[in-house]
Amino acid sequence: MFEVEPVEKRRPMGPAAGVDKTFRAFDPHQVLLLPPSLDDWLPEEHLARFVADLVDEVLDLGPVLADYTEKRGYPPYDPRLMVRLLIYGYTTGVRSSRAIERRLVDDVAFRFLAAGQAPDFRSIARFRRRHLDALAGLFTQSLRLAQKLGMVTMGRVALDGTKLEASASKHKAMSYGRLTDKEERIEAEIAQLEAKAQALLADAEAADEAEDQIFGRDGKEVDLPAELDRREKRLAKLQAARAQIEAEAADKARADAEDKERRRQERAGTSDEQAVTDAGQKAAARARPKPKAQANFTDPDSRIMKNSDGAYIQAYNAQAVVDEEHQVITAADVTCNPSDALNYTSMLEQSARNTGAHPKQALVDAGYCSTTNLEAAKDRQLVCGTDTFMATGRLAHDEQVPSAPRGRIPKNATLKERMARKLRTKPGRKAYSRRKAIVEPVFGQIMTCQNGRQLLLRGEDGARGEWRLLAACHNLRKIFRHAGTAGLAAATG
Repeated sequence: MFEVEPVEKRRPMGPAAGVDKTFRAFDPHQVLLLPPSLDDWLPEEHLARFVADLVDEVLDLGPVLADYTEKRGYPPYDPRLMVRLLIYGYTTGVRSSRAIERRLVDDVAFRFLAAGQAPDFRSIARFRRRHLDALAGLFTQSLRLAQKLGMVTMGRVALDGTKLEASASKHKAMSYGRLTDKEERIEAEIAQLEAKAQALLADAEAADEAEDQIFGRDGKEVDLPAELDRREKRLAKLQAARAQIEAEAADKARADAEDKERRRQERAGTSDEQAVTDAGQKAAARARPKPKAQANFTDPDSRIMKNSDGAYIQAYNAQAVVDEEHQVITAADVTCNPSDALNYTSMLEQSARNTGAHPKQALVDAGYCSTTNLEAAKDRQLVCGTDTFMATGRLAHDEQVPSAPRGRIPKNATLKERMARKLRTKPGRKAYSRRKAIVEPVFGQIMTCQNGRQLLLRGEDGARGEWRLLAACHNLRKIFRHAGTAGLAAATG
């Protein structure tokens, strides 16, 4: 119908084919006559399709939408789009907002999820920070979905912790002893600068005339106000860090003293809460930080901790309870304390709240072993029916667990001795041997598949929210592997 100039057929550069071969048509500059469909971009069982259906049909985004209370202003990106990108990014290990922005250009799955739109990294980062609590709440939603699919039985769970690198360098930390020395030095420097400024002001006219002759009319030897401001800001940071270390030492001393007083009253058969409070306040008033206690200027909530490789890093202690059936995480939290021992009761209680059931067995390693936790494990078996297998010490690399001694358990055996004996029995060995196979692969998958070794958000709340988002995406990956998109539709239909 239209007159079109013939296009010369281009042939590949280089030597000709051995025969007069006909190739399939290939024209990179061909204009598409019809717009392409997004549904043609990905295979039917692709993870991105699962995430799209999950966000659009299953997840409750009410907490995110409830945060939008202002009608005025430029229309923001649809929350479904942003949640799609973050879930898929955190599931596949693309967690940085800048990395997600790059993938929106050259990754088909990301372009499919965004329907061709391209939010910039600032929009993605602001959305994540603004709705972090709601995004962390996706963890419980993922757990409920796994329960609907029969992936959580709460027959046997394993509790463990791992160190996550904080978004801060350990070289930005300073010990309490060094803080005190540095603070005194800066105070002396400020005093010297103030004295120098006063001397200059007192003899301003003479100084101006002399300096004009030496430095020129527009020259200056030193900018005292800027120097004072810089040092005063530095001093304020040092004082805040020192106050933080002192407050932590006081809180720890108060908690230890109150616990000690309660145990004393239990042994004596009395109960006096005021005495407990007084003991705590007295201990807090006397508390003094250790000289090596540290605070970090970049992320004050993080702490220097020893990781599994024996290296000291600026980190948070991430905790997880994992169900044996499909390695679904049933509880997730973050603490600033390097020790795992403080998390035994709180993590199992969180797991019970999230799932509505107590596990029949709980496997925990030697990091949780303490008199308090052994007593709590004994009470938990009586009240909740949870049989705890808690390691009382670490074995050497080739060391085998000794056999349980024959005969009755001595009446004067301590709780630790009873637990050690329990782990040496045949049922105890069989149960505890499953601990590593349940929880360790979960941490490995989060570190490698989800690139979760280092946190991107700072502060304890930011670390907790990001860890729970990582745990939610881990559970969603398990659901995808187990049921796929078809199983998702069946579970929610």
